[in-house]
Amino acid sequence: MNTRRLVQLYAGLLLYGSSAGLQVRAGLGLDPWDVFHQGVARHTGWSIGTIVCVVGALVLLLWIPLRQRPGLGTVSNVLLVGTSMDAALRVVPAVGALPLRIGLLVAAVVLNAAATGLYIGAGYGPGPRDGLMTGLHRRTGRSVRLVRTCIEVSVLAVGWLLGGTVGVGTVVYALAIGPLAQVFLRRFPGPGAAGPRTVAAGRAEPAPQPDRAPS
Repeated sequence: MNTRRLVQLYAGLLLYGSSAGLQVRAGLGLDPWDVFHQGVARHTGWSIGTIVCVVGALVLLLWIPLRQRPGLGTVSNVLLVGTSMDAALRVVPAVGALPLRIGLLVAAVVLNAAATGLYIGAGYGPGPRDGLMTGLHRRTGRSVRLVRTCIEVSVLAVGWLLGGTVGVGTVVYALAIGPLAQVFLRRFPGPGAAGPRTVAAGRAEPAPQPDRAPS
């Protein structure tokens, strides 16, 4: 294994979880999956990071009928993103002033995009949620855009009903993460990739490779 790529992978995953923690602290709205994670956490008493890990593992089980193959990045995603999210929430205190909350939101989105570029560029496989998306795309023949939109609208709606935070931050994330991730993906291109492209609802997808997708 390439040492530089491994460092890039784990730096990206740790940064991804930490940026998600900052967005929670901003309190202005989360991305769709974290709205769901937060809603479930409020009803179980578990930390949101624990829910991220558990949901990631359960989603990974759905890969079996879709014939998706996990990589090192997939398993590492399940273990590290939620763990680093909880760590960030322990270190960063809650803030009340609106300017500080806006600053946290902006920092969270930019850092999340940088993390996306890092771990996708490392080329060690998708995370469980985006592997579910690309697996359904292959099995159903529907577009990636449609599949992603259906999944994220569904988890957003369920998360909101469970009490997850939906707000301006949700919209900012949806609009900004794609273009920002594209910038960072150009700086950290995947091995042998012809160049990344963005997909609907924010997060980025690398150039096609066998059984790969972003986290």
